[in-house]
Amino acid sequence: MYAEQDYLLLSGIQHFAFCRSQWALVHIDQQWSENLRTVEGMFMHEKAHEATTEKRGDVIITRGLQVFSRSLGIRGTCDVVELHRDENGVSIYGRTGKYSPVPVEYKRGKPKDNDADALQLCAQAMCLEEMLVCHIPHGYLFYGETRRRTDVALDDSLRKHLTDILKEMHSYYQRGYTPKVKPGKACKACSLADICVPKLGKSLSASEYINASINEDV
Repeated sequence: MYAEQDYLLLSGIQHFAFCRSQWALVHIDQQWSENLRTVEGMFMHEKAHEATTEKRGDVIITRGLQVFSRSLGIRGTCDVVELHRDENGVSIYGRTGKYSPVPVEYKRGKPKDNDADALQLCAQAMCLEEMLVCHIPHGYLFYGETRRRTDVALDDSLRKHLTDILKEMHSYYQRGYTPKVKPGKACKACSLADICVPKLGKSLSASEYINASINEDV
């Protein structure tokens, strides 16, 4: 069990899975820079994080729900949690009947080739499971570009990957360590590229780095 002061931000899981250096710059070194993608994502989440609750038939829709997990050492906000009326579900304070919770995470782009988004969704589900004492077998990722939901199975493999990542994150955070990463195509779209300067992580001399940068701009 982690102490509350050692909780990491749940939103950092997606950063970490995308790029460990990016996560450390934001969450350890407190560095940040905006670009079009981050601003679009911010607007989408501002709307999703408005703390509201509404009922549609047998489904209660809660936005901006604060969650945490002592066992994982994380805290954060769920974009949307749908509570589906279910006799086999759990009791919800202030509501009659029983419900099964399903987290829904909003993303600005489209489905990715990696599992970064799924890991963040899985973390939300595991927080809800610990808080409500229940099991959540799946959740949804909603992508702004496609305007469609993707159903994500929260299986044992994804949960194991998440717990391994969180152990690594806690280790880096406690040591204040910023890992080096290998530069890739994703670096060009990163808002922190000018701060990170990923090419400096390669074993290049100063003259080699300058020449490589000049040749890239030509």
